[in-house]
Amino acid sequence: MVCMSDETESDAPQRKIIHIDMDAFFASVEQRDHPELRGKPVAVGGSSKRGVVAAASYEARKFGVKSAMPSVTAQRRCPDLIFVKHRFEVYREVSRQIREIFAEHTDLIEPLSLDEAYLDVTEDKQGIGSATLVAEAIRARIREVTRLTASAGVSYNKFIAKIASDQNKPDGICVIPPRRGPAFVASLPVRRFHGVGPRTGEKMARLGIETGADLAAKTEEWLCEKFGSWGSYLYLAARGIDDRAVKPNRIRKSIGGERTYGEDKWTETELREALDAVVDIVWERIEKNEARGRTVTLKIKFADFVQITRARSLDRWIKDKQEFAEIGHVLLGDQIPVAKGVRLMGITLSALEGVHGEESDVEEGEGATPVQPAFQF
Repeated sequence: MVCMSDETESDAPQRKIIHIDMDAFFASVEQRDHPELRGKPVAVGGSSKRGVVAAASYEARKFGVKSAMPSVTAQRRCPDLIFVKHRFEVYREVSRQIREIFAEHTDLIEPLSLDEAYLDVTEDKQGIGSATLVAEAIRARIREVTRLTASAGVSYNKFIAKIASDQNKPDGICVIPPRRGPAFVASLPVRRFHGVGPRTGEKMARLGIETGADLAAKTEEWLCEKFGSWGSYLYLAARGIDDRAVKPNRIRKSIGGERTYGEDKWTETELREALDAVVDIVWERIEKNEARGRTVTLKIKFADFVQITRARSLDRWIKDKQEFAEIGHVLLGDQIPVAKGVRLMGITLSALEGVHGEESDVEEGEGATPVQPAFQF
């Protein structure tokens, strides 16, 4: 799968991007630590009527169980499903081990979550010789250290690498060099494109767009007319083009938390006590990250699943937990009395300063690294 000509067509080195995605991460950790769960359908999450599946093992996925699915639906699809409580402190520790392995091979690591990340391995840090061999070395080391499996996509940009990592799951690898990129994208169903959800997929189907090839047949003007500014992204993606850099410093835009309740909250006392409980959890995260922010956002989901958010911003940093809570209670007070029961409540601090995590404001192109021209796919 090596394409020698890709290195000599211009003076600029060809980027090599790896997307690593752990296989059924939360559920796999539980099966690793609890041998009696191995080979059985497992869901991480709550089994109550208000519970939601956070992750599902591959044995459970065969029955159509997936993350974000209501627990009652999951149980209906898989009567033998075993629910286990999440252990985020364990998942975070495993994630830390994995990122240490990444760092052995590159300094350009862009975590997307606890269980996946982009790596720019254009510079062969260990002199291994190819991006494919680097990906294999990382997967082998992850298995050795964590006793878990990971899948990898190797390509010349982030868009294709992410799709490729899902191509041969679980415990697989897919390599798409530049010469194969356009044909690979052309063959994909459009629902595999990042950002194309059920509603957009249905709209595309009505417009006669089913595959990447169908997208590539459309002009950029036509796509922008139908899909707004997102049309430009679709135009380039359909041609296998994605110039986004791997950003090692993703600046987090918010820190928050939410809770779903087994029984709807109705009274002012219930609602304010529920908010205080969420504030305690979120402020602990804020202090742990040494974060400062200016905007407080309250999220409420009612019994009929209608959701609202209300926010208030200051022209200075929120000074302490008390002020954070007070602003949240003011926002909540504007909704009391409630006409419908409240099934979920959350609170978030945003407009942060200097906190690194899941979101990014870093400009494209930062962190570029010189490479060795002989490094191949």
